[in-house]
Amino acid sequence: MNRAEKAALQLRAVDVLRMLKETRTYEELAETTGLPAGDLNRYVNGHVLPGTDRAREVVEELGREALAGELDARIRVDDEGYVDNSETVFDQSFLDLVAPVVANGFDFGRPDVVLTAATDGITLAASLASYYGTRCAYAKKSKETAVEEFIEARERLQSGIELTYYLPAGAIDAGESVLVVDDLIRSGETQELLLDIVDAADAEVAGVFALIAAGDDGIERAREQTDAPVGSLTSV
Repeated sequence: MNRAEKAALQLRAVDVLRMLKETRTYEELAETTGLPAGDLNRYVNGHVLPGTDRAREVVEELGREALAGELDARIRVDDEGYVDNSETVFDQSFLDLVAPVVANGFDFGRPDVVLTAATDGITLAASLASYYGTRCAYAKKSKETAVEEFIEARERLQSGIELTYYLPAGAIDAGESVLVVDDLIRSGETQELLLDIVDAADAEVAGVFALIAAGDDGIERAREQTDAPVGSLTSV
């Protein structure tokens, strides 16, 4: 971890602590974290940054649990099982907190590219790409007018509809490591198409991540497609 990465981790730990502090006293926060109330006061008020090891503990352990709880509170599921996560995908500051938790709390390798599908996964992918300091790319269901060459992935769904995603050919280079992300994984069809794009680009899969897993089918389907780690922050 270089100096910039250490600083980013320390700042994200402070962000996590500030989020937790919104609903707790310092004494309650100390009980939750196991850290002295005086230290927490200094961290939250910006007087000092936590050390690298302590920051990593906050982000990986407290951060994952806290963000999963916050995400659960924002999710709305209707009577037919449709998931509304608009309170999350439109909140860039929240997603910026998610990024270091994903980077430090899952076994994903450091990617060269973070790949998603338009449109709801773009804000998450952008946060992760920014944290990693790598490129963000997104596949679309239509071709860009000015782009001449594309990588295409096509699948006929159970409904009989044919789904196709297009990615400009220069978005991923052969041999690069690609983290596939999306806001939601349900059937796993979108993730399979994105993995097909990675394969067609002759690139490597660093992992597959979704904020929310709606059931287990999508996660299991993704695991059948790759040996890389597959995970989600929460499930419904």
